[in-house]
Amino acid sequence: MSPQGTDRTRENEWLSYYGRFSYFSPEKVREGCYPRIMEHPEGNRKAVVLVHGLSDSPYFMTGIGEYFFGQLGYNVYMPLLQCHGLKEPDGMEGVDLEEWKANVSFAVNSAASKSTEVSVGGLSTGGTLSYLMGAVNPKVGGSVYLFSAALNLAGGPFGLTGELKEILLRTFLADLLDNNQPLIGENPYRYNHIDLDGAAQLARLIRETDALTSIFSRKFPFPKKLFAVHSESDTTADISAVEKLRNVSDQEQFSFFRIPKRFGVAHASVVLKDPIFSCGKVLENSNPEFLNMMQALTRFEKR
Repeated sequence: MSPQGTDRTRENEWLSYYGRFSYFSPEKVREGCYPRIMEHPEGNRKAVVLVHGLSDSPYFMTGIGEYFFGQLGYNVYMPLLQCHGLKEPDGMEGVDLEEWKANVSFAVNSAASKSTEVSVGGLSTGGTLSYLMGAVNPKVGGSVYLFSAALNLAGGPFGLTGELKEILLRTFLADLLDNNQPLIGENPYRYNHIDLDGAAQLARLIRETDALTSIFSRKFPFPKKLFAVHSESDTTADISAVEKLRNVSDQEQFSFFRIPKRFGVAHASVVLKDPIFSCGKVLENSNPEFLNMMQALTRFEKR
């Protein structure tokens, strides 16, 4: 199967994914937001599962996915997280962290059925899910790739620190603060804003990964190779959480691609090879360091 040329062909749409998760179907999922799969015809390949972030879709991971597929020879699997990418998102009602884990686990199992080594990676919430999966799923024998991983929240709405926001989101107050504004906006590949129902599940996930990180140390390090990318301009996910993870990882197996503040790369733009346009307007800027980032990833992968 060849990498996708245009979204409207749906050439790489992962149709069997819908059979496992019936809340998705080609009719329910927005154009461009569908789950994706890229497989080489020959077997015994390495594979990577790439997970999108909160409010967005697998489209955001396609530049990285195509690089893994075309340049590194990997099979690539991009799951769609529950309540994302829908034509009628219904305020993400019923969103559940356990279902997100099931989405990623299915992708890992699919990858493992055809590949000799499975790695995981993702953007933001997808990065946090990948970190968790890399630590607890025995079928992940490769590396973990974190792109703007939401291991902790930075300051932002309500004037709260990241830690206080996480506590707030785990309580009933998250529902009270949810403004229930329409999630479909100008961007064809993500929702208009982060719904608090989904953010509450992210807060649960962060609590789990915090507990996970606490068991690691220099003497008992995180057991996988880990490549992390973070921008100093990120105002969504706290870069200090990545530095904390570096301190409990094997230094020979950890690589940190830190994007200087002068580049002004926003949280989600880290993974974008090309900008996202709508009606002639730029909605998401690309990462000017994308090629350098992927070259650093290639050197890491070949260690």
